Amino acid sequence: MVNQKERRRFLKVFSLGTFFAGSTFSFGKSRALSKGESGLSDRANPSERKGDGDTLRNGQHNLIKIDIFTHIIPSRYAAALEKIAPVPPMLSDLDKRFKAMDQLGELLQVLTLGQPPIENLPDPVKAVDLAKMANDGMAEMVTRYPDRFVGATAALPMNNMDAAIKELDRAIKDLNLKGIQIFTSINGKPLDSPEFMPLYEIMSQYDLPIWIHPLSHENQTYYPGEQEPMNNLDPIIGWPHATSMAMMRIAGSGVLERFPNLKFITHHAGGTVPYLAKRIERSPYEFKSLSRPIIESLSLFYFDTAVQGNTANLTCANAFCGADHQLFGTDFPMADPSMVKEVIRSINEMNLTDTDKQRIFADNARRMLRLNL
Repeated sequence: MVNQKERRRFLKVFSLGTFFAGSTFSFGKSRALSKGESGLSDRANPSERKGDGDTLRNGQHNLIKIDIFTHIIPSRYAAALEKIAPVPPMLSDLDKRFKAMDQLGELLQVLTLGQPPIENLPDPVKAVDLAKMANDGMAEMVTRYPDRFVGATAALPMNNMDAAIKELDRAIKDLNLKGIQIFTSINGKPLDSPEFMPLYEIMSQYDLPIWIHPLSHENQTYYPGEQEPMNNLDPIIGWPHATSMAMMRIAGSGVLERFPNLKFITHHAGGTVPYLAKRIERSPYEFKSLSRPIIESLSLFYFDTAVQGNTANLTCANAFCGADHQLFGTDFPMADPSMVKEVIRSINEMNLTDTDKQRIFADNARRMLRLNL
């Protein structure tokens, strides 16, 4: 039996986490599970796709692209989650997902679990069970649809760190997942909290990345006297700042110096960090515990391209981190096929060599995730 506190917390995260989804991509009013007990579909053979793809400057068509940051909710996990809060159909209906993917040419996806964060569930035992169910579902989809999904990340019960470490090992060793996804804060705790250091140490040993997704905070407000925020501004403006703050806490506390193999992939092109790079670099505030300037650690993060087709935004990020640290990511299915095409267009409009563009579209992901395609 789910108590009202759990339900309110999950509903709050869903209402904010699906903000862009409601305005760009609707899969319909009801969620139809895919075929079979597992909820997986047999339709849409990849060889039958008719997507129009894109064109690079040298005239090459339909180059393979690996979308590093897409969201999904496996069917069994969705069924369990719906006892607490409704699951957006776009995140769980594979038939409609595949139809959308078919419009995009030779495009492969890496899966991350859709919101809400599992640790938002107050009961840490329930959180462990949900994490296992979600990770099993992710691995099953990658195994069944290798021509659609080339990898997936693990979700961890971050409110139960001993269990999270065990589930991390299971997810990578047994399920062959390619990293983990965490959020910009863990139940209000910053990502440089001491309790998360064992997780970072293990991830640096695995040499696999950590995806960081921005998070809205139900108890955080910019205007304390305001009862209700205006127009869900937090996902629009607050999320990039949440990403930037998480990056600053990680870099400023020396996490990347302590664990040099640790890799973080940031959503939405690193929030505002590339834009504010000079402000950060010339800040009068010192980070005395660091052995190098904080800006150097910030440049070690990886940045996806999910900025709604904004070429100037991507160019700014590229000037900060270079093509080796940019990864094609779209926020699909929160970004619909037309928006994904805008992201592709914006990358192709960047003043880069075709080799650098291919690094962004696929090669960096191949290298980081050790993909054999």
